[in-house]
Amino acid sequence: MLSKDQIETFFARLQKANPEPKGELNYVNPYTLLVAVVLSAQATDVGVNKATEKLFKVVDTPEKMVRLGEAKLKDHIKTIGLFNTKAKNVIRLSEMLVADHNSEVPRDRDILQTLPGVGRKTANVVLNIAFGEATIAVDTHIFRVSNRTGLAPGKDVVAVEQRLEKRVPEKYKQHCHHWLILHGRYVCKARAPACAVCVVNDICQYKAKTL
Repeated sequence: MLSKDQIETFFARLQKANPEPKGELNYVNPYTLLVAVVLSAQATDVGVNKATEKLFKVVDTPEKMVRLGEAKLKDHIKTIGLFNTKAKNVIRLSEMLVADHNSEVPRDRDILQTLPGVGRKTANVVLNIAFGEATIAVDTHIFRVSNRTGLAPGKDVVAVEQRLEKRVPEKYKQHCHHWLILHGRYVCKARAPACAVCVVNDICQYKAKTL
């Protein structure tokens, strides 16, 4: 496991390489962000962005989504995996936002997780991007990077999240999950990690790394 000093170095280098990291899902407000993240489960951000490009031009509130209806929503998102289930979830969560939350996206992880299709990771992404909270959303990329490098090893995503919460210095938490997602997506890839161009390759504890 990386030491405290190594973790400081780890994030200082990621910050230097990308001072203001951004998520790659397109959205126009907290509601469309929530929808985009729900749609992104087991799908690529690129695929979701293609599907929502036209959708978000006509739908940017839960009321408009409910009026659009499930059938028309499916037409917009049919290129995304599991689109039938996702359409049901998006319509239902939109109905719940209108009925129970004054059409606003709740700024509360537990409440967000009561919405259909919203798990802990989705809730953390929304809280971080929409509301600027220092939450850490652990996806497959972050899980891999945290275990592979020795940053925050854990047997499941919750264990990794909890360890990151304890180990990542406060000043890096706001952007932590974006740095790690982008690092896992483009450098520390699952099948062919680009160790030779990795900015933390000298402190990474991955035994199979290639330089």
